Amino acid sequence: MPPANHERGERDERVEDRRHHRRERRDRGCRSAPLHGDGHTVVVVGRSPDKTRAVAAELGVESHVADFTRLDDVERLAGDLLAAHDRIDVLANNAGGVWGRRTVTADGFEKMFQVNHLAPFLLTNLLLDTLVASRASVLQTSSTVRFAGTLDLDDLGHEHGYEPARVYGVTKLANILFTTELHRRCHAAGLSTASFYPGNVLTSFASDTTNPAMRAVRFLGTRTPFGRLLLSTPEQGADQIVWLAEGTPGKDWQSGAYYYKRRAAAPSPASGRRRPRPPVLGPFGGAARGSPRTPPLTGTEACPRQPDR
Repeated sequence: MPPANHERGERDERVEDRRHHRRERRDRGCRSAPLHGDGHTVVVVGRSPDKTRAVAAELGVESHVADFTRLDDVERLAGDLLAAHDRIDVLANNAGGVWGRRTVTADGFEKMFQVNHLAPFLLTNLLLDTLVASRASVLQTSSTVRFAGTLDLDDLGHEHGYEPARVYGVTKLANILFTTELHRRCHAAGLSTASFYPGNVLTSFASDTTNPAMRAVRFLGTRTPFGRLLLSTPEQGADQIVWLAEGTPGKDWQSGAYYYKRRAAAPSPASGRRRPRPPVLGPFGGAARGSPRTPPLTGTEACPRQPDR
């Protein structure tokens, strides 16, 4: 049963949002439709009640609404999923967004870092016992981190030198490091993980950004004949997550790896050279010390070995 967290660019209810509504609905549905059509039990998760219900109704599947800018929503979502399902075979962490101005959530975190990394990090932790018992796969939609630079653990709120494209890259790097470290700690207990880059996809993603480069790519991709050369279709963008969800870890793909076009790859030449030791199961959001929201995660306590089936 793969609950799917879907991309969210938190947009104002305005003309642009209405214009993209139909395309967003198609974009989100195309990720779940192949799995649902192959007989899997799919649970759709989204931020917008109307859009989430529309996708769920189109597929005839269960849905939940959660706003990742609120960690209490993530906690509620985890509780609802655990109450409804005693087994989870695939957790697809697919939420992501990029915005123009730096804003801080009610939880006190920079919004892009919370939505893109902290919220799926928390959700995965809250579901971890069930995921391990199910011998599940945790799949993380990431991106290219070629322009991300370094992950500054002393400025996770990005208070200094905020630039949307760079911060987005940092959050996607955090996704990759988290997925890699989750594999290191929990694979022996039966959990498999993978992160992947879906490519530049023709959706309404990043329609709010003020970053000139991102705006230029969106303009060329949506308003000129070059769109098909620059951007993939939503169906093409969904290919990897469907392939990973349907595949067998250790046979079709290797746990802990980062994938692009169904091939294991280094996230970027720079990160491939540095090979940083992932610190990401602890320091982000105070999780190393433990808190009411994010408990400490250690290899032996969080990932007990499950009996062979």
